Amino acid sequence: MSEHRRKPPQPQGGGRAAARRGQSGSSSGRRAAPRGATGSPADSYESSSYGSDSYGSGGEERPYGGRAEARRAAQRGGRRRTADNAGRGGPSGPGRGRTAAAPAKKRFIDYPRAGKYGWHRWVPSWKLVSGLCIGFLGSMVAMVGIGFAMVQVPNENIAAKSQNNVYYWADHTQMVATGTGVNRQNVNIDQIPEAMRWAVISAENKSFYQDSGVDPMGIARAMLNMARGGQTQGGSTITQQYVKNTYLSQDQTVTRKFKEMFISIKVGTKLDKNTILQGYLNTSYFGRGAYGIQAAAQTYYGKNAVDLKPSECAVLAALLKGPTYYDPAGNTDLDKSATPEANTERSKERWRWILGEMHKDKHLSDAEYQKAVVKYPMPDGRKATKGMTGQISYLADTAKKYVLAHSDITEAQFDRGGYQIYTTFQKDKVNALAKAVKNVQKARLDPKNRPKYDKYVQFGAASVVPNDGAIVALYGGDGYENGHFTNNADTSGVPVGSTWKPFVLAAAMEYGTYKSDGEGVSPLSKYNGNDHLKVYKPDGSFYLNKDNSPFYQKNESPHPWGYITLRKAMEQSINTPFVQLGVDVGMTHVRDVARSAGILQQSMSQDLNPSFAIGTSTPSAIRMADAYATFAASGKQAEPYSVTAVKVNGGEAPSFTKPKRAAKDAIDPNVANNVTDVLQNVIQNGTAKNAKALGRTAAGKTGTTDKNKSAWFVGYTQQLSTSVAMFRENPKDHELLSMNGTANTDSIHGGDIPTLVWTDYMKAALKGKSDPGFPKATEIGKVQDEAGAPSPTPSVTVTPSPTPSDTPTPTPSASATTPTPTPTPSETCQFGWGNNCNGNGGTDTGGTGGGTSPTPTATESTGTGNTRGNGNGGIFAGQTG
Repeated sequence: MSEHRRKPPQPQGGGRAAARRGQSGSSSGRRAAPRGATGSPADSYESSSYGSDSYGSGGEERPYGGRAEARRAAQRGGRRRTADNAGRGGPSGPGRGRTAAAPAKKRFIDYPRAGKYGWHRWVPSWKLVSGLCIGFLGSMVAMVGIGFAMVQVPNENIAAKSQNNVYYWADHTQMVATGTGVNRQNVNIDQIPEAMRWAVISAENKSFYQDSGVDPMGIARAMLNMARGGQTQGGSTITQQYVKNTYLSQDQTVTRKFKEMFISIKVGTKLDKNTILQGYLNTSYFGRGAYGIQAAAQTYYGKNAVDLKPSECAVLAALLKGPTYYDPAGNTDLDKSATPEANTERSKERWRWILGEMHKDKHLSDAEYQKAVVKYPMPDGRKATKGMTGQISYLADTAKKYVLAHSDITEAQFDRGGYQIYTTFQKDKVNALAKAVKNVQKARLDPKNRPKYDKYVQFGAASVVPNDGAIVALYGGDGYENGHFTNNADTSGVPVGSTWKPFVLAAAMEYGTYKSDGEGVSPLSKYNGNDHLKVYKPDGSFYLNKDNSPFYQKNESPHPWGYITLRKAMEQSINTPFVQLGVDVGMTHVRDVARSAGILQQSMSQDLNPSFAIGTSTPSAIRMADAYATFAASGKQAEPYSVTAVKVNGGEAPSFTKPKRAAKDAIDPNVANNVTDVLQNVIQNGTAKNAKALGRTAAGKTGTTDKNKSAWFVGYTQQLSTSVAMFRENPKDHELLSMNGTANTDSIHGGDIPTLVWTDYMKAALKGKSDPGFPKATEIGKVQDEAGAPSPTPSVTVTPSPTPSDTPTPTPSASATTPTPTPTPSETCQFGWGNNCNGNGGTDTGGTGGGTSPTPTATESTGTGNTRGNGNGGIFAGQTG
């Protein structure tokens, strides 16, 4: 056979199957020929795995290697043919006879886009964009239509069906039922004065009679601000406010705004403007539990709405901006800045503005405006509502504040009623505390015959369970029915005086002084107890007054105590040792210990000057009882609480946070127990001897302030901690008045009337209970005397000479003449921890009846000074209680 007809050798690695696949690919047009099969120089190999001798360059077809190479070659050839076919009119060109592949199936939404490559695949077509927009708008229209059809027009008569709030004692028996049903009555538009209507329109929604009932821009602003996390801004029309009052919660959320918009649109189309205005004024909250204009007219001016004057209408319209801040009576229970003085000023300012707007809008003539603006019509004071008399009013007030502070419930929602509030108050203890106060008032005070001295005397008291925090009793005042609306148990403003000294002693035991290298100070350390002493700083300089004269700390009397132990100083309530000790320890440490015990930061004097150590701060009676309860519980502090559960509509109120009822470690147990040991001595041998009549183990501290403006006693057992405050206050300006001459005595001390009230109450409250005493305190710290304190006086013991004899008298031994120091208190009184150990300084002469704490001047302190201020230093300040 000739050379050119010789059969080509079989390819290596691929075999016949590979050759067939290559031929099949060529014939179908879907697979390229193997490299070398075309005879093209471009397709030939430079060399072969078999060597150049077998397959030279003589035009022979070179074999391709293996199946993988066959596949790659077929793919390359297929791509080339596709390109060639495209250039020649496609696979159906002349002489081809091949069939094109079927086109891809179209998708409903062409995204990512087919036939596009790279980033072009992700750019949507105009058809897709327009289709989506049309679909979205259509859906929105459908949703609006459905929402508009489903919502109902509000009815103020249904909204007026408010319910009572029911309060329960700790044993779940009913205490009182009170609500807004008795303080709400709807009236028709013709019973609402035109001046009241125009006052609201001029102040709230000038375009009321022209707008559609919805302010889209206002809603957009409010939602934008909510999205940013800020406070909601104005933007609600009178129509929207009416809808919110009737149907919706007061929650400031985007969802609520959308609901409000839907309903408002329907209300605007279904109701005329006068009906909407009538509904708004019948459902608005004016404060003091008054819903609607008729209730507001009766509450603030004692008349029907139809009889209101234009000037009075402007005052009531001002309340709609927020009764907490615009009620001239004040509301410091909810915000300490809402004092009667501040609220009156805010109310007057807005009252003038509203009258001016009414005049500018031509709703008041010149003559009417001049007559209305000439004098501010001061509203009536608060009045007791049904059932809110005696101590019940203060118990409900305390419980209400606790609920509002520990839930998302607003005051307006709460006053609408329907809540069941389960409190911690025990009826027998509340009655016992009120009786103890009344007994002392009857026996010692005579405001009718001694008005100069006994008038305006007030009491505040609270009783807290140690290691738990439950407030079981309180005394808030003479009752709402007697015109006393301030809860004396839960308001700040009355300086606590020497009842602050235990915090100074605890800080010294915990942190030591600047001289003790962090080691705690023993209560047997001695400090100078004399009167009229300079107070020295750690650097050796002394404190100065504003005029650069030396500041001298005073005691109540000039008794020369000399250097006495801190235990003795606490017993007799002497100021000078604790003022110097506070400086040596550091007032920041004193503040921190007081805060750990349960005192709120905002009730403390902000000026940490020397007087801070002796009670210039003004915490409430509740907080003082709770702080001393920390000592009673060996350093475990429990937040005070007055409500255990809140129910609504038959179930638990979802937003109310129940109290934890778990004490936390706040003060070292041995520090707390040592403070308790020292305070036991105050009752046994010191200024609180009247409390010995309790007849059981107890600890406590008296407190009296400068010029005798307040007197305290705070004492405790393991079962109960109780504080009692007594003070005089001018009801007009809340200025504290001196109690010198009160109760027909020269001055009132904490160890007198407050201690008598405490003892009388505790006897009844603990009747039948065991006397567990207190945990035993162990020695703490080291004796760290104040600079200048004398060292113990040594005594020399001389060994008698022996009887003369012929034997020479020996030289006395060193031991025979070594000075023997006087036994220290720790040697003579078991470390001074017993109640009958008075220390080694001074003598137990009865002291002065308790040292007084000076009221700080502007130079000395930025605290409350002489004004009670009606602050909210109680359990709800800053909160999160």
